[in-house]
Amino acid sequence: MTIKCKGESLILDKDRAIYWESKQMLIISDLHIGKATHFRKAGIQVPSTIAETDLSRLSQLILKFRPKILLVTGDMFHSHMNSEVETFSSWRSLYPDMKIILIRGNHDILGPSDYHALSIEVYQKEMLCFPFRFIHDQPQANDDYFNITGHIHPGVTIYGRARQRLRFPCFYFGRTCAILPAFSAFTGLSKINAAEGDQFYAITPDKVVQV
Repeated sequence: MTIKCKGESLILDKDRAIYWESKQMLIISDLHIGKATHFRKAGIQVPSTIAETDLSRLSQLILKFRPKILLVTGDMFHSHMNSEVETFSSWRSLYPDMKIILIRGNHDILGPSDYHALSIEVYQKEMLCFPFRFIHDQPQANDDYFNITGHIHPGVTIYGRARQRLRFPCFYFGRTCAILPAFSAFTGLSKINAAEGDQFYAITPDKVVQV
């Protein structure tokens, strides 16, 4: 689904990404590379292929849109160096000409040398690219920039006939801020307290739908 935001065309993709056409920029949030391995080390049984699956989906998006820039609005990684980060390093080598930008999130605790080795440009707080501010969590104050964030892992409930209730990840667009769905499938969903005029775009298995 293509929407207009602050005069710019943004494609909302069902694989939990935004493509900003005029900048050839693919935007995702909350990839959480290393999370599954981190949980397994703590004795929690989770599938070992989560990172590979998420990176495969990301590869399909890159093939689809051919972006010059991949921008991650925080929590690209989840913990210190582990085997999933090494998997990401191998994946990164497939796209040497694609610039990767990370807006550092609360889980991004790798060291500067680690990001450098992975050819990732890191912004500690935010990146301004008018008319948007890319930041991990919503700022307290508002200005002329429209904020594009992550962190919350937004979800929306769709009610069907016979009292059916389905929960989906979603894109949220408010008056001053958009919140991206978590890219990784290994995340929960949070409820957004909406104000009048806010827009929700649910990510169903087949397409993005406005609700």
